[in-house]
Amino acid sequence: MTEPGVIRCDQFLSHPPARVWQALTDPELHAKWWAAGDVRPVVGHHFTLDMGSWGQQPCEVLAVEPGRLFSYSFATGSLDNVITWRLEPEGTGTRLFLEQSGLDLDSPMGRSAFEGMSRGWPALLRRIPSALTP
Repeated sequence: MTEPGVIRCDQFLSHPPARVWQALTDPELHAKWWAAGDVRPVVGHHFTLDMGSWGQQPCEVLAVEPGRLFSYSFATGSLDNVITWRLEPEGTGTRLFLEQSGLDLDSPMGRSAFEGMSRGWPALLRRIPSALTP
């Protein structure tokens, strides 16, 4: 078996960590830059993200460190991977780190998700500032 795929990327955002945290954990803001869903930073919280043609993807919050770390299972029952967000203050803004881990590169769906999201995440991260601008 191939080692599971991991996607890592980061983005500097000219907003303080508390505001970037809102983009990750407030359902209304989250829907503006990525996907609609009842996301909440509460360990054990189950929610779904509406991924359009990829369907409703079930998630469960695994770890929360307010303003610093937010991790959840993603696509439970199909892709079975984990998305982890880490926020670090940088100057007057925030460096946002993303890690999507556990993608099964031996399955066609896992390989497709890995290839697509490796290209897609950087563009999605660049959309966050527009969700934070009034």
